Amino acid sequence: MAQQDTVRQQAGVLPVDDEGYVVDTEDCEAREAAWRARGTSRPVTVVGNPVLHKECEDVTEFGEELEQLVADMFASQRTAAGVGLAANQIGVGLKVFVYDCPEAKDGPRHVGVVCNPRLVEQPAAARRLAEGKEGCLSVPTAYAQLARPDYAEVTGQDVHGNPIRVRGRDFFARCLQHETDHLYGRLYIDRLSARERKDALRQMAEGEPRYPVVAHG
Repeated sequence: MAQQDTVRQQAGVLPVDDEGYVVDTEDCEAREAAWRARGTSRPVTVVGNPVLHKECEDVTEFGEELEQLVADMFASQRTAAGVGLAANQIGVGLKVFVYDCPEAKDGPRHVGVVCNPRLVEQPAAARRLAEGKEGCLSVPTAYAQLARPDYAEVTGQDVHGNPIRVRGRDFFARCLQHETDHLYGRLYIDRLSARERKDALRQMAEGEPRYPVVAHG
C-alpha cells in the first residue's frame, strides 16, 4: 500500500471495495495505534447509568472535538480489552462507535469508526441466526447466550462526515449489531428473557471489573 494511502487511513478515511463497502482490514495495527496515541482512556459507564438507556444524539459536527472523542474511545477500548465501544459507554451521548474486532476466530481483523449508524434490514429469507456467548463492557464480568443474525451491515458516516457502508459476518456481525444497539439505548441484556437478564446482573454483581467503571450518572 502506498504511503499516501496509509496516511489517509490513519486520518480516518478508508478505501472502499468494488461494492462500496469500506476496506477496514488493512493496516489495522497502525491505524488503531495512531488513534490510541492521541487519546486518553476514560472509565466505562455501566448498566443503570441513564446515558446508556436512551437514544443518543446524531453527530452533526465533524471536527477536532469528534476526533478527540474517537481517540479517547480507542484508548478506552484498549484499556478494557474490548472489541467495540459506543460513545455512551464513556458517558457521551453521541451516535458514534469504534471497533477493533476479528471477523471470527482466526479471521481478519476489522478496525474502524462509524458515526450515525443504521442497521440495514436483511430479507427474511436470507437471515440466519447464530447463537453465541455475548458480553458487554457496560455489564462487566457477565455473559449470556444470545441469537443474532450472522451477517450485518450498517450505513453511516466516517469521522469526517463521509458516507460509509460497513459489513461483517460471524463475530464481527455481532459486534456491529451490539454497538449500534448501544447508540439507540439498548444493551444486550435487554434482548434476554427476564430470567437470563437477572442471571447476567447477578454475574455482574458478583464479579470485579478489570477496568475503571462509572456506575451512576
